[in-house]
Amino acid sequence: MDMIVSALEFIFASAIDVLPIAIFLFAFQRLVIGEPLANGRQIVVGFVFVVIGLGLFLDGLEETLFPLGKLMAQQLTDPEFLYESAGKLTADLVWQDYYWVYIFALAIGFSTTLAEPALIAVSMKANEVSGGAIGVWGLRVAVAIGVSIGVSLGCYRIITGLPLHYFVAAGYFVVILQTIIAPKLIIPLAYDSGAVTTSTVTVPLVTALGLGLSEAVPGRSALLDGFGLVAFASLFPIISVLAYGQLAVLRKHVSDFESETNNPEKEE
Repeated sequence: MDMIVSALEFIFASAIDVLPIAIFLFAFQRLVIGEPLANGRQIVVGFVFVVIGLGLFLDGLEETLFPLGKLMAQQLTDPEFLYESAGKLTADLVWQDYYWVYIFALAIGFSTTLAEPALIAVSMKANEVSGGAIGVWGLRVAVAIGVSIGVSLGCYRIITGLPLHYFVAAGYFVVILQTIIAPKLIIPLAYDSGAVTTSTVTVPLVTALGLGLSEAVPGRSALLDGFGLVAFASLFPIISVLAYGQLAVLRKHVSDFESETNNPEKEE
Protein backbone atom coordinates (compact mmCIF):
# COMPACT_ATOMS: atom_id res chain seq x y z
CA MET A 1 0.00 0.00 0.00
CA ASP A 2 2.83 2.37 0.86
CA MET A 3 4.43 1.72 -2.52
CA ILE A 4 1.19 2.61 -4.32
CA VAL A 5 0.82 5.82 -2.31
CA SER A 6 4.44 6.73 -3.01
CA ALA A 7 3.99 6.09 -6.74
CA LEU A 8 0.83 8.23 -6.84
CA GLU A 9 2.64 11.06 -5.06
CA PHE A 10 5.44 11.00 -7.63
CA ILE A 11 2.94 10.88 -10.50
CA PHE A 12 1.09 13.89 -9.08
CA ALA A 13 4.39 15.78 -8.65
CA SER A 14 5.32 14.93 -12.26
CA ALA A 15 1.96 16.23 -13.47
CA ILE A 16 2.62 19.55 -11.71
CA ASP A 17 6.06 19.74 -13.36
CA VAL A 18 4.75 18.93 -16.86
CA LEU A 19 1.71 21.23 -16.61
CA PRO A 20 3.54 24.50 -17.49
CA ILE A 21 5.04 22.85 -20.58
CA ALA A 22 1.64 21.64 -21.75
CA ILE A 23 0.00 25.02 -21.12
CA PHE A 24 2.70 26.85 -23.05
CA LEU A 25 2.58 24.49 -26.04
CA PHE A 26 -1.21 24.50 -26.32
CA ALA A 27 -1.44 28.29 -25.80
CA PHE A 28 1.32 28.98 -28.35
CA GLN A 29 -0.34 26.73 -30.90
CA ARG A 30 -3.72 28.39 -30.44
CA LEU A 31 -2.82 32.04 -29.87
CA VAL A 32 0.30 32.50 -32.01
CA ILE A 33 0.00 29.95 -34.81
CA GLY A 34 -3.77 30.21 -34.69
CA GLU A 35 -4.58 26.64 -35.61
CA PRO A 36 -5.85 23.70 -33.56
CA LEU A 37 -3.49 20.86 -32.77
CA ALA A 38 -3.47 17.99 -35.23
CA ASN A 39 -4.17 14.65 -33.55
CA GLY A 40 -5.06 16.41 -30.32
CA ARG A 41 -6.39 13.26 -28.67
CA GLN A 42 -3.14 11.37 -29.32
CA ILE A 43 -1.11 14.27 -27.92
CA VAL A 44 -3.18 14.36 -24.72
CA VAL A 45 -2.81 10.60 -24.30
CA GLY A 46 0.93 10.98 -24.89
CA PHE A 47 1.17 13.59 -22.14
CA VAL A 48 -0.66 11.26 -19.78
CA PHE A 49 1.82 8.48 -20.55
CA VAL A 50 4.72 10.91 -20.02
CA VAL A 51 3.38 11.95 -16.62
CA ILE A 52 2.83 8.37 -15.48
CA GLY A 53 6.21 7.26 -16.82
CA LEU A 54 8.08 10.12 -15.15
CA GLY A 55 6.32 9.48 -11.85
CA LEU A 56 7.13 5.76 -11.87
CA PHE A 57 10.69 6.47 -12.97
CA LEU A 58 11.28 8.93 -10.13
CA ASP A 59 9.74 6.51 -7.68
CA GLY A 60 12.06 3.80 -8.98
CA LEU A 61 15.07 6.07 -8.55
CA GLU A 62 14.12 6.80 -4.97
CA GLU A 63 13.47 3.16 -4.12
CA THR A 64 16.27 1.40 -6.02
CA LEU A 65 19.04 3.26 -7.85
CA PHE A 66 19.83 5.88 -5.21
CA PRO A 67 19.95 3.35 -2.33
CA LEU A 68 21.87 0.88 -4.51
CA GLY A 69 24.60 3.37 -5.38
CA LYS A 70 24.93 4.48 -1.77
CA LEU A 71 25.01 0.87 -0.53
CA MET A 72 27.74 -0.12 -3.00
CA ALA A 73 29.86 2.87 -1.95
CA GLN A 74 29.48 1.98 1.73
CA GLN A 75 30.35 -1.67 1.15
CA LEU A 76 33.37 -0.91 -1.04
CA THR A 77 34.75 1.56 1.51
CA ASP A 78 34.07 -0.57 4.58
CA PRO A 79 37.34 -0.66 6.60
CA GLU A 80 37.20 -4.42 7.15
CA PHE A 81 36.79 -5.04 3.42
CA LEU A 82 39.59 -2.61 2.54
CA TYR A 83 41.99 -3.98 5.13
CA GLU A 84 41.34 -7.53 3.92
CA SER A 85 41.68 -6.68 0.20
CA ALA A 86 44.83 -4.61 0.83
CA GLY A 87 46.38 -7.22 3.14
CA LYS A 88 46.50 -4.80 6.07
CA LEU A 89 45.43 -5.15 9.69
CA THR A 90 45.41 -1.76 11.38
CA ALA A 91 47.48 0.48 9.10
CA ASP A 92 46.09 3.75 7.82
CA LEU A 93 44.37 3.46 4.48
CA VAL A 94 45.76 5.37 1.50
CA TRP A 95 44.19 6.14 -1.86
CA GLN A 96 45.72 3.03 -3.48
CA ASP A 97 43.77 0.79 -1.10
CA TYR A 98 40.49 1.87 -2.69
CA TYR A 99 41.22 0.12 -5.97
CA TRP A 100 37.96 -1.85 -5.82
CA VAL A 101 36.13 1.48 -5.87
CA TYR A 102 37.97 2.49 -9.04
CA ILE A 103 37.20 -0.85 -10.69
CA PHE A 104 33.54 -0.60 -9.73
CA ALA A 105 33.40 2.99 -11.05
CA LEU A 106 34.91 1.88 -14.37
CA ALA A 107 32.40 -0.95 -14.70
CA ILE A 108 29.32 1.02 -13.65
CA GLY A 109 30.26 3.98 -15.85
CA PHE A 110 30.76 1.77 -18.91
CA SER A 111 27.66 -0.38 -18.44
CA THR A 112 25.21 2.41 -17.60
CA THR A 113 26.37 4.48 -20.57
CA LEU A 114 25.77 1.63 -23.00
CA ALA A 115 22.22 1.42 -21.65
CA GLU A 116 21.46 5.13 -22.06
CA PRO A 117 18.45 5.54 -24.40
CA ALA A 118 19.58 9.05 -25.39
CA LEU A 119 22.99 7.78 -26.49
CA ILE A 120 21.43 4.95 -28.50
CA ALA A 121 19.18 7.43 -30.31
CA VAL A 122 22.05 9.84 -31.05
CA SER A 123 24.29 7.01 -32.28
CA MET A 124 21.62 5.76 -34.67
CA LYS A 125 21.00 9.23 -36.06
CA ALA A 126 24.74 9.93 -36.40
CA ASN A 127 25.16 6.68 -38.30
CA GLU A 128 22.24 7.55 -40.57
CA VAL A 129 23.32 11.14 -41.29
CA SER A 130 26.98 10.22 -41.87
CA GLY A 131 26.05 7.47 -44.32
CA GLY A 132 27.60 4.80 -42.12
CA ALA A 133 30.90 6.63 -41.58
CA ILE A 134 30.16 6.79 -37.84
CA GLY A 135 29.37 3.35 -36.47
CA VAL A 136 26.58 2.94 -33.93
CA TRP A 137 28.55 0.61 -31.66
CA GLY A 138 31.82 2.45 -32.27
CA LEU A 139 30.34 5.71 -31.00
CA ARG A 140 28.57 4.05 -28.06
CA VAL A 141 31.74 2.26 -26.94
CA ALA A 142 33.84 5.42 -27.34
CA VAL A 143 31.41 7.38 -25.16
CA ALA A 144 31.21 4.55 -22.61
CA ILE A 145 35.00 4.43 -22.32
CA GLY A 146 35.08 8.16 -21.65
CA VAL A 147 32.39 7.95 -18.97
CA SER A 148 34.03 4.99 -17.25
CA ILE A 149 37.40 6.77 -17.08
CA GLY A 150 35.74 9.98 -15.94
CA VAL A 151 33.72 8.35 -13.15
CA SER A 152 36.74 6.40 -11.93
CA LEU A 153 38.90 9.53 -11.93
CA GLY A 154 36.12 11.38 -10.12
CA CYS A 155 36.11 8.71 -7.40
CA TYR A 156 39.86 9.16 -7.09
CA ARG A 157 39.30 12.90 -6.61
CA ILE A 158 36.75 12.26 -3.85
CA ILE A 159 39.03 9.83 -2.03
CA THR A 160 42.10 12.06 -2.23
CA GLY A 161 40.19 15.30 -1.63
CA LEU A 162 41.89 17.13 -4.50
CA PRO A 163 40.14 20.27 -5.85
CA LEU A 164 37.57 19.63 -8.57
CA HIS A 165 38.56 22.60 -10.73
CA TYR A 166 42.07 21.23 -11.29
CA PHE A 167 40.65 18.18 -13.07
CA VAL A 168 38.02 20.15 -14.99
CA ALA A 169 40.54 22.76 -16.19
CA ALA A 170 43.02 20.09 -17.29
CA GLY A 171 40.27 18.15 -19.05
CA TYR A 172 39.00 21.12 -21.02
CA PHE A 173 42.57 22.06 -21.91
CA VAL A 174 42.89 18.62 -23.53
CA VAL A 175 39.52 19.15 -25.27
CA ILE A 176 40.71 22.46 -26.73
CA LEU A 177 43.88 20.84 -28.10
CA GLN A 178 41.89 17.95 -29.57
CA THR A 179 39.34 20.32 -31.12
CA ILE A 180 42.11 22.05 -33.05
CA ILE A 181 43.37 18.85 -34.69
CA ALA A 182 40.28 16.61 -34.71
CA PRO A 183 38.27 16.07 -37.91
CA LYS A 184 35.48 18.65 -38.23
CA LEU A 185 32.90 15.90 -38.76
CA ILE A 186 33.26 14.56 -35.23
CA ILE A 187 33.58 17.80 -33.20
CA PRO A 188 29.88 18.73 -32.82
CA LEU A 189 28.97 15.11 -32.12
CA ALA A 190 31.71 14.85 -29.50
CA TYR A 191 30.45 17.93 -27.67
CA ASP A 192 26.90 16.55 -27.69
CA SER A 193 28.09 13.17 -26.43
CA GLY A 194 28.85 14.62 -23.02
CA ALA A 195 25.26 15.74 -22.63
CA VAL A 196 23.52 12.56 -23.77
CA THR A 197 25.47 10.42 -21.32
CA THR A 198 24.24 12.35 -18.28
CA SER A 199 20.70 11.11 -18.61
CA THR A 200 18.19 8.76 -17.02
CA VAL A 201 20.38 5.75 -16.26
CA THR A 202 23.84 7.16 -15.56
CA VAL A 203 23.09 10.20 -13.40
CA PRO A 204 21.16 8.47 -10.57
CA LEU A 205 23.78 5.78 -9.99
CA VAL A 206 26.75 8.10 -10.42
CA THR A 207 25.26 10.73 -8.09
CA ALA A 208 24.43 8.13 -5.46
CA LEU A 209 27.92 6.66 -5.78
CA GLY A 210 29.56 10.05 -5.26
CA LEU A 211 27.42 10.95 -2.25
CA GLY A 212 27.84 7.53 -0.67
CA LEU A 213 31.58 7.58 -1.26
CA SER A 214 32.02 11.04 0.26
CA GLU A 215 30.03 10.00 3.33
CA ALA A 216 32.01 6.78 3.78
CA VAL A 217 35.54 8.14 3.29
CA PRO A 218 36.85 9.82 6.48
CA GLY A 219 37.37 13.56 6.22
CA ARG A 220 35.14 14.08 3.18
CA SER A 221 32.03 16.26 2.95
CA ALA A 222 28.97 15.09 1.02
CA LEU A 223 28.24 18.67 -0.04
CA LEU A 224 31.77 19.67 -1.02
CA ASP A 225 33.12 16.35 -2.32
CA GLY A 226 30.04 14.26 -3.11
CA PHE A 227 29.01 16.24 -6.17
CA GLY A 228 31.10 16.59 -9.30
CA LEU A 229 31.04 13.04 -10.69
CA VAL A 230 28.45 14.08 -13.27
CA ALA A 231 30.87 16.74 -14.52
CA PHE A 232 33.50 14.03 -15.06
CA ALA A 233 30.90 11.86 -16.82
CA SER A 234 30.12 14.80 -19.14
CA LEU A 235 33.67 15.93 -19.84
CA PHE A 236 35.59 12.76 -20.58
CA PRO A 237 33.22 11.43 -23.29
CA ILE A 238 34.11 14.54 -25.29
CA ILE A 239 37.77 13.57 -25.06
CA SER A 240 37.12 9.93 -25.96
CA VAL A 241 34.87 10.72 -28.96
CA LEU A 242 37.36 13.26 -30.31
CA ALA A 243 40.05 10.58 -29.93
CA TYR A 244 37.73 8.15 -31.75
CA GLY A 245 37.55 10.58 -34.69
CA GLN A 246 41.29 11.15 -34.66
CA LEU A 247 41.98 7.41 -34.67
CA ALA A 248 39.59 6.96 -37.59
CA VAL A 249 41.47 9.59 -39.61
CA LEU A 250 44.83 8.05 -38.65
CA ARG A 251 43.62 4.61 -39.69
CA LYS A 252 42.49 6.04 -43.04
CA HIS A 253 45.91 7.65 -43.59
CA VAL A 254 47.65 4.36 -42.78
CA SER A 255 45.34 2.50 -45.15
CA ASP A 256 45.98 5.01 -47.96
CA PHE A 257 49.75 4.81 -47.36
CA GLU A 258 49.70 1.00 -47.50
CA SER A 259 47.63 1.14 -50.68
CA GLU A 260 50.13 3.50 -52.32
CA THR A 261 53.04 1.33 -51.14
CA ASN A 262 51.53 -1.82 -52.56
CA ASN A 263 50.68 -0.08 -55.85
CA PRO A 264 53.66 2.20 -56.58
CA GLU A 265 52.92 2.45 -60.32
CA LYS A 266 49.76 4.46 -60.98
CA GLU A 267 48.62 6.15 -64.10
CA GLU A 268 48.68 9.89 -63.76
